[in-house]
Formats: sequence, C-alpha cells, structure tokens
Amino acid sequence: MGAMSVRSQSSAPSEKSEDGGPSHALEAVGDHRAGFACFVGRPNAGKSTLTNALVGQKVAITSNRPQTTRHTVRGIVHRPDAQLILVDTPGLHKPRTLLGERLNDVVRTTWAEVDVIGFCLPADQKIGPGDRFIAKELAGIRKTPKVAIVTKTDLVDSKALAEQLIAIDQLGTELGITWAEIVPVSATKGKQVDLLADLLIPLLPEGPALYPEGDLTDEPEQVMVAELIREAALEGVRDELPHSIAVVVEEMLPREDRPADKPLLDIHANVFIERPSQKGIIIGPKGKRLKDVGMKSRKQIEALLGTPVFLDLHVKVAKDWQRDPKQLRRLGF
Repeated sequence: MGAMSVRSQSSAPSEKSEDGGPSHALEAVGDHRAGFACFVGRPNAGKSTLTNALVGQKVAITSNRPQTTRHTVRGIVHRPDAQLILVDTPGLHKPRTLLGERLNDVVRTTWAEVDVIGFCLPADQKIGPGDRFIAKELAGIRKTPKVAIVTKTDLVDSKALAEQLIAIDQLGTELGITWAEIVPVSATKGKQVDLLADLLIPLLPEGPALYPEGDLTDEPEQVMVAELIREAALEGVRDELPHSIAVVVEEMLPREDRPADKPLLDIHANVFIERPSQKGIIIGPKGKRLKDVGMKSRKQIEALLGTPVFLDLHVKVAKDWQRDPKQLRRLGF
C-alpha cells in the first residue's frame, strides 16, 4: 500500500496570523484563487448536505431518499483569498430509464469541466459495487486532482472510520488513482468542513472572483423554489415515489395593489407524478398531505426569497414522464 495522506483538524497548518487566527499560505503570497469543485458519489452519499454545510445556507435539495438531486446546483464559498464554486451533481448510477441516462450524462459533462473532484464515500457503508463503478470512471480522468471525502463520520466510531480510510486508500492504489487528500468530515455536525475548503482551495487555479460577493448560487430562483417544493413532497412517501415526482413553477409574480411595506409573492406550481394512483399518496386524506407540503415548502421559500409568499400547488399526472423524451424536455430535463 502506498503512503496515505489523511487530513484531520490537528494536521492543518499551525502558523498564526497577527490576530491569532490561522494564517493561510495563499494570503501571504497575495494571490487569489477561483475555480470549480464538484462532489461525486453514488446516490445518497452526502453530497448535497456537504454543499449546504460549506456554503452555510441551503442551496441543494437534501433528502434521505437516494437520487433526489437533478439539477447542477452551484454553491459559492467566498473567502478573502479565494472563491470556491461547488457543483453538485446527481448521483452516478446504473440507469434504468431515459431520465437515468440523462442524469449520468450530466455527471460526466461536469467532471470534464471542473478544477477538482471530491469523491464522497459514506463512513458508515463499506465500499460497494456502486463506489467501484464511479472510481473506475474517475481513474480515466487523468489531469483533474481528486480528493476522497469520507462523509457521515458522526455515524461511526474511530475504529470503523480508520478501516474505511484504509479501504479508500487501497481502492486508489488498486485503480491507479492518486488521492490529493483523504478527508473525513461530518457535514451535519460541521466537523472538518472548513478544513475541507482549506484543502480544496490550493487545488484551484489562480484568478479573480467569478461571482459577485454575496452570491450563494447561480441557480434561477424558480428552479430553487421548485426544488424546495419537491423536497417537501418527498418527505415520508413510499420508496418508489421519489423518481416519479417533478415540480414546475408556472409563474412567480408580485401581487398587485399591495402596499410597499406588505408585499406578497404569488407562486403557482404543478407537482407532476406518473400515474393517477400516485395522486392520492401526494394529496393525502382530505388533502392533508398536500397542505403540509405547501406549508413546509412555503416557509423555506420565504426564508430563501426574504418575502411573504402565497403558494398555489396543483398535482397533475404526466404519464410515464421519465421514459418520454418530449415530457422530459417539458419538465426541464
């Protein structure tokens, strides 16, 4: 087994700046770095949660169901010495539908365009065929630096974590991948999240900021609103439903005749499912479930947009939309 570089907080640079905080080598040189990093991994490996933790605000949809991310969501981490733009991709998987094939194409296109790739592997699950499938694809991308990120470390003890770190190092050796770093993190507990940013930034090219200060994502607001509604609709439904739900925001308009100090944004959105039998699951007895979805997502949307919202939700059937190219286009895929 080759030499393994695993980073934990204690091994971060220890120089102090004048104010007693850590001094980043980049600042001393006086240069600025900016570039794109993407997180890859099988579905539900913790990629979206990690993006949100690094940005410090919710920009990517998270769910305990696999394969919930469909759009490439960019989260932007601003530092005095750098700008790290995070590209969150769908989980790479063996596709069963046309939608699945398109999601995989999105992943591969993204890999070809970024400056650094973070391969997310959960600490609480042994390396499986899905991880190997992705690692083999990564091995074919020679030039881009690759960082192995061990996610969900709060779910295991130190012995299990050590075993996973060794297994990841061996996987790299076996496939000819040289990991630039191996970093254990817990996004939900905020452990080593800042350290991960510190280690990704030196791998970016030198250059000016690519986005204005204060921007957290370049996703259109309508797409983010649709994702928040979809996330609320996914909660607590049967296993087969996540892949069948799509949300399209038809319009977002400020309500007319409202005083300037009491604005209201009208949002009309459609929740699409594939079969009439799924309608009852989404709506629930006497419409209770849909009402809950509306309340939950409205709170999140108001926090995102910073304005009171009236949310009008309708459930519609788009028969077998995951397999129909015309329907996929209409739903934004």
